[in-house]
Amino acid sequence: MIKSSTLSKSRFIFLAAFMLWIKTYIVYKTSFDIKIENLMQEFILLINPLSFLLLFFGISFFIKEKHRNKFIIFASLLSSFVLFANVVFYRFFNDFLTLPVLFQTSNMGDLGTSITGNLKFTDPLLFIDVVILILINKYKPSFTLAEEITKKERRSYFILVAAVFFFNLGLAEAQRPQLLTRTFDREMLVKNIGTYNYQIYDIVLQSKSSAQRALADSSSFIEIENYLKANQKDPSDKFGIAEGKNVVIISMESLQNFVINETIDGQEITPFLNDLMNESYYFDNFYHQTGQGKTSDSEFLLENSLYPLGRGAVFFTHATNEFTATPEVIKDYGYFSSVFHANNKTFWNREIMYESLGYDKFFDVDSYEVTEENSIGWGLKDKDFFEQSIDLLKSQPQPFYSKFITLTNHFPFELEEEDRMVNEFDSNSRTLNRYFPTVRYMDESIKVFFERLKEEGMYENTIFVLYGDHYGISENHNKAMAQFLGKEEITPFDSIQLQKVPLIIHIPGVTDKNPEVISTVAGQIDLKPTILSLLGMDIQNDVHFGSDLFSKGKLPFVVLRDGSFITDNHVFTKNACYDTATGEETDISSCEPFMEKAGFELDYSDEIVYGDLLRFYNGTSYREPVSEEFAE
Repeated sequence: MIKSSTLSKSRFIFLAAFMLWIKTYIVYKTSFDIKIENLMQEFILLINPLSFLLLFFGISFFIKEKHRNKFIIFASLLSSFVLFANVVFYRFFNDFLTLPVLFQTSNMGDLGTSITGNLKFTDPLLFIDVVILILINKYKPSFTLAEEITKKERRSYFILVAAVFFFNLGLAEAQRPQLLTRTFDREMLVKNIGTYNYQIYDIVLQSKSSAQRALADSSSFIEIENYLKANQKDPSDKFGIAEGKNVVIISMESLQNFVINETIDGQEITPFLNDLMNESYYFDNFYHQTGQGKTSDSEFLLENSLYPLGRGAVFFTHATNEFTATPEVIKDYGYFSSVFHANNKTFWNREIMYESLGYDKFFDVDSYEVTEENSIGWGLKDKDFFEQSIDLLKSQPQPFYSKFITLTNHFPFELEEEDRMVNEFDSNSRTLNRYFPTVRYMDESIKVFFERLKEEGMYENTIFVLYGDHYGISENHNKAMAQFLGKEEITPFDSIQLQKVPLIIHIPGVTDKNPEVISTVAGQIDLKPTILSLLGMDIQNDVHFGSDLFSKGKLPFVVLRDGSFITDNHVFTKNACYDTATGEETDISSCEPFMEKAGFELDYSDEIVYGDLLRFYNGTSYREPVSEEFAE
């Protein structure tokens, strides 16, 4: 037990820890949407900051008395900043910070509007305890008097810290077995071990992942090769229907499927896309699978048919890896590849990553004329972006594979009055309200682009692939979203349905004659094999986790980065199974047949990225026999 003398010497420490502890719990309840299912989980949530705070502040016992209080104030400030950073990050991404995200400093300059859009006038209150500590230290020196701490007193203190930690961990493991091995569920980790312990755990994970490449060898790829080979599908009857055509891919920023064929005050939100769908292959059961890398993750999925990482963005953490990406594959078929994006080339580390993916040309912001008049929010308006891209596109050799990344429909969804073609929505969410006018503007911009391509004679010989890159409206706006959808509430099942994004494949002379609405369960990981197959390119020896969307053997199965998955009959999310026909929770056994496969998919893809395993792949054949244990 800690003696009263030790307690009297540690009053300033315990005060700092107590205030930060209570503040953290208040933040849990007011700023994070952490699901609590029983009283024990609430108790764990209450106590989980304690062990870290006592440990962190306890470091002051090893510091000289004259500097001890300064360290305590610094420790409180640093911990408060970590909490504040998570609060701001969570408001938009509905997720918690990871170490790789913190390293993405080259993005900070471009994130200005998103960060300021998430700040609230109450945010300075997150540092009120630091101010109190400074004032007490200055005006109540008797309370903060630092005295010498004996070795015995230090030992007693840290025994208490260890006891609190293992008590917390024991309760957490009882509630969630294998807690520390289910690292894809950051909410579960924060709920059970706390924000601060989670950040330490994340550092451990980052160190572990950094070591994986050094320890990997060619044998690491054999099991993954067998799994991929066992799950290959036969070519579809649409193989080669777009052979030799130019490819235009449009990554539609933050576009979710719930706006398609919907109206605001009687006005269509996406009139052009609605019309285009009637002349295309439209996939109405298509999901984004991005993680913390957002748009960069959608690009990674598109080009590689590998899953993004559960922490950070591959574009930052593993940009120099070896990949077998689409731009590299199509070189063998005489294609020139390029990206059009009116943003800084360093944003998401694209300058380096695009080289690794094999792109021939990146038309970044320096390729465009950007002024105050033609830009808003994140940069060049979409209409000007597409208009200025025409001459750049014409300058390329053909056939080309070109990707266009839009900007205007990006949080915080700013738009000038003269560019608004539909009204804002009327709800308690300013974010959702402003979303619809920017979606409508992007839709009109794509229409203008198509018209210009027709004028330039570049339309007929092109295949168009348009897809939403990730969600635009997070779960933080569920109340307003329920209002728009006419629901009483947004359930976990509904949240998964809201991860659907549009996918439209338009082939002039083909899809306009025989358009289709295809409801196969699919995801962004299927884009690469689908595009290559339509172009008549052999994908039998390509490394990819997705399937050709037109293959009759395609399994109706999509895994999201957080471990949730969707089949034609069930949805699994947040450790619950739902019937897709009713949206109601059903017995977990209905989802169990796919749980192992979902784990294999994420784990194997992570192994490829962390170990840079594609450097061992010869690119022409699988070198080991297929094991039947992996076959579906």
